[in-house]
Amino acid sequence: MILTVCFFTMTFETQPRDTVLVPLRSVIPDLLTDVRYATADNFTKRVLYPIDTLYARRVVAESLAVAQRSANARGLQLKVYDAYRPLSVQRLMWSLVPDERYVADPAKGSRHNRGCALDLTLCDSTGRELDMGTGYDEFTERAAATFVDLDESVLQNRRLLQSIMSDAGFDVLPSEWWHYDLRGWERFEILNE
Repeated sequence: MILTVCFFTMTFETQPRDTVLVPLRSVIPDLLTDVRYATADNFTKRVLYPIDTLYARRVVAESLAVAQRSANARGLQLKVYDAYRPLSVQRLMWSLVPDERYVADPAKGSRHNRGCALDLTLCDSTGRELDMGTGYDEFTERAAATFVDLDESVLQNRRLLQSIMSDAGFDVLPSEWWHYDLRGWERFEILNE
């Protein structure tokens, strides 16, 4: 079965289960999202995605569901900003911010281009984002996952997010507290659907 969704085509039944791109909400129906790249409210000041549906490899979505259950057990929930990103969008981002600390070089491809990365945060039970010290896509030293010159409550929030995501099989990108890669992302090919 082929499903065409505006800017990419996904093959569902002809690929091995862990290589299929799926909408995150098909696995986690109550997932909070804030897809800023589907609006001009992002660092590029352009609409990059024609829809606000987030996709990832099925194995990523299933691992995210594990993380969501862990957050829920603590009275919290996850909010996802970005997941799979077409290579064409990666090229545009690189043209604006050619700094590999924050935007992957499209010549190498990113973990987002493989459908194996998530940008996300923690929220309380009402959906209010916990304080992480900086906003999403703030390309500064303070956004680094290892930055420690922050209030203790912010550091606790970051550590809690890292713990929840690590237990579900993800590693944080050192330069961005919000960016998590599924372990084993290297085995997946770059997509430009």
